Amino acid sequence: MADLTDMAVSLAGVGLKNPIVAASGTFGFGREYNEYFDISRLGGICVKGLTLHPREGNPPPRIAEAPSGCLNSVGLQNPGVCAFIRDELPFLRAHDIAVIVNISGDTVEEYGEMAKILGASADMLEVNISCPNIHEDGLNFGATERGAALVTEAVAKNAKVPVMVKLSPNVTDISSIAIACEESGAHAISLINTLLGMRIDIDSRRPVLRKNIGGLSGPAVLPVALRAVWQVSRSVRLPILGMGGVSSAETAVEMMLAGATAVGVGAAIFGDPHAPMKILHRLAEYAKTNGIASISELTGAAKAWD
Repeated sequence: MADLTDMAVSLAGVGLKNPIVAASGTFGFGREYNEYFDISRLGGICVKGLTLHPREGNPPPRIAEAPSGCLNSVGLQNPGVCAFIRDELPFLRAHDIAVIVNISGDTVEEYGEMAKILGASADMLEVNISCPNIHEDGLNFGATERGAALVTEAVAKNAKVPVMVKLSPNVTDISSIAIACEESGAHAISLINTLLGMRIDIDSRRPVLRKNIGGLSGPAVLPVALRAVWQVSRSVRLPILGMGGVSSAETAVEMMLAGATAVGVGAAIFGDPHAPMKILHRLAEYAKTNGIASISELTGAAKAWD
């Protein structure tokens, strides 16, 4: 039995001291949560999604409770990439943590421009392709192989760090999208982004969210996320950052067994800001109890039934 498990993993060449990563959109830029625990104890942080220019986001209400999860339609409120580099990046760089910068755009050109601006300031780029393409009647880039490929290629051509593409589950065949990203220069895949959902107020008879529809996250989406990670890991040769419904060490283990190299913790943080640390602690206990010498042994270790 292993006395001490090696918790380090490599995500497309980016070293993480452990596989627990704070998911984008749930951890801001790390400042607030650093008051609860030293964020350097995490493997990495995917910062709040950035755009080329500042955005105010959607009008409220833009967050709503849902059974076993929550809905959000925040609308990518953020200070813009240049303000991030000036005001937030120095704080993150003062910590021993892999910094993964999530980027979004309205056009293929905007994605490429952001990659240029960021240069080598981040350890990795996470490319959110669940954004409407204003040149294709608002169809999300990630909804088609072509759209995913165009964005991936534009970012990979201009990036100075590894490129990880974040996939949406709101597609017919997520594996074909992943393959298109791999063929267009992606170094890693992250999945899943939120599922589309809504709630309706029975008194006003209006949707609870001002934008009517939002993204569902939380424990309810775990089975969908596991299925997507399982399928994609068997379709591409790229490492995967798996996320969606991870709220315990046991669900983190499931995610790795399905094929993830590292695991994103997102909505669970809203209910308990210490969730990432609790998951990491219990994960290390699980590994020791089961005689696992390296946590990476879990990745893809689940076996399909005949």
